[in-house]
Amino acid sequence: MTTLLSGLIIGMGFGFLLQKGSVIRYDRQMGALRLIDMTIIKFMFSAVLTGMVGVYVLKDLGIINLRVLPTILGGNIFGGILFGLGWGLLGYCPGTAMGALGEGRYDAAWGILGMIFGAGIYAEAYPALSRNILTWGRLKIYTIPQALGINHWIIIFLFVIGGIFMFRWFEKKGL
Repeated sequence: MTTLLSGLIIGMGFGFLLQKGSVIRYDRQMGALRLIDMTIIKFMFSAVLTGMVGVYVLKDLGIINLRVLPTILGGNIFGGILFGLGWGLLGYCPGTAMGALGEGRYDAAWGILGMIFGAGIYAEAYPALSRNILTWGRLKIYTIPQALGINHWIIIFLFVIGGIFMFRWFEKKGL
């Protein structure tokens, strides 16, 4: 129950930040897909950088045990195409669809119903997928630091510096 409660609280906080960042607006979603509005990209990349630093600090302090799942190209490519099609057709990704519904935009309900329906189809198809698509292109290297054989903080530092330059470039271009 504690896990569910903490998940609910974190989810509500995330939804609040999505709404305050105006990233659940349809025009922002379409702007991101058309590469003319980088608000969502900046929001997501800020979350990735913050999460990356936080997770590795917790790991290095021994508070958490980081277990990286193997990369399976078949599943990633198939899932990525399906996710992109759904986002492009609906105009919301799964998280922002829930936030949009919370704001009273009922058009997002169709996407949420589609997600529930798709999850059911995936659950039914999982036995067949696990023997086929989910076995294609299984990589032995899990992380960039593992692939390069270097300390993870070097990669984190480079990503943070790259993110700062990317944010400055977006702001300079008015994106």
